Amino acid sequence: MTFSIVTLGCKVNQYETQAMEQLLTAWGHTEAQAETACDAYIVNTCTVTAVSDKKSRNLIRRLRRQNPAAVVAVCGCYAQVDPEAVEALEADVVAGTGGRIEFLRQVERAVRERTRWCEVDDALHRHTFEVLPAGGMAERTRAMLKVQDGCSNFCTYCIIPYARGPVRSLELETAVAQARDCARAGYRELVVTGIEISSWGRDLPGKPPLSDLVAALCAAVPQCRIRLGSLEPRTVTEAFCQTLSGFENLCPQFHLSLQSGSDTVLRRMHRRYDTARYLESVRLLTQYFPGCAVTTDLIVAFPGETEGEFAESLAFLRTCGLAKVHVFPYSRRAGTPAAKMPGQWGNAVKEERSARAQAVARELEEAYARAMVGKTYPVLFEEMQGEWAVGHAPNYVQVRVAGELPRNAVIPVRITGLLGEAVTGVPAADTP
Repeated sequence: MTFSIVTLGCKVNQYETQAMEQLLTAWGHTEAQAETACDAYIVNTCTVTAVSDKKSRNLIRRLRRQNPAAVVAVCGCYAQVDPEAVEALEADVVAGTGGRIEFLRQVERAVRERTRWCEVDDALHRHTFEVLPAGGMAERTRAMLKVQDGCSNFCTYCIIPYARGPVRSLELETAVAQARDCARAGYRELVVTGIEISSWGRDLPGKPPLSDLVAALCAAVPQCRIRLGSLEPRTVTEAFCQTLSGFENLCPQFHLSLQSGSDTVLRRMHRRYDTARYLESVRLLTQYFPGCAVTTDLIVAFPGETEGEFAESLAFLRTCGLAKVHVFPYSRRAGTPAAKMPGQWGNAVKEERSARAQAVARELEEAYARAMVGKTYPVLFEEMQGEWAVGHAPNYVQVRVAGELPRNAVIPVRITGLLGEAVTGVPAADTP
């Protein structure tokens, strides 16, 4: 069987796609490009916004038109929350966010026997973590290690708890074993990912903190960088920082979800921290990891957000001195409390506030990058783009060096300037 998997959405979806690629390849099947004729197309969908749903539907339709004889199989968050809509698009095999191995077996069966199958469970009643292969295909330099699934926060704008279910954690020993497998396979960096990794351990005996897992991973594979996925600000305590600050292979990049810099908006979002707690997390990180990059997400034009609340957000971004800010206009998502809140903003306000927030984000990003000039960083090189060797420093800033450098090598680079969202440099050995 030839297959192609197309992925929409977050790093967890990317991880699960890589796991499915590995399983299908191990079962003797051949991966092909989505543009070519395949026996089966698999779409791993996202449902975080209404726009995500539309992208998923359009992709399914396009693949069905592209090769009417192929099996079109759909999984992921959109399929989980609206399987009937996916079936109506003439998908042959439909599953949600769980049972990946059974889903793939049904894809095989559909190719052999032209059968149809749709089975989506109730995600809110899941209690076990589905263990899948970590890593990815051989050509990649960075592997993802999924250690957690589900979320129990129920922020008012978010559908994901309904798509992914409650918190489930990968046991520490299994995570360490998978990390060692990735290191033996030649990966130089592992990204610890999940739907809400700050809640890792909450369902395990003794409720160990996330720092226990991260410390174990750093110690188990000292030859690999360990990069953390998105963190809830309350995770960053003095104990968290003290436990992890001694590990040189922990990447000094911390993505702390903010969403708003206004306490009143945070309360309407049902976020479980305020700006004072967020700022304390930033202070602790910069104290224990000097020069670290603290990055975040910001939602603008949330229902009822006043001009004053929006101004508070912009001022707070500058107060924190963040290294990178991903700006998103609020997207109304059916099935969430925020979708029914008064004060829904139109596109004009969303676009205007997005532009202003992005201007602040560019200002902060440039200031952080400019502070790197003249310093030397170990850069993991991943690919060639034209005349540039491209990789990332531990703080996840993209670094470009003119000339060819070996892929998957970590090379010290002295930063010499800025180039768009990247910085440029020269190998440290070439500098006086």
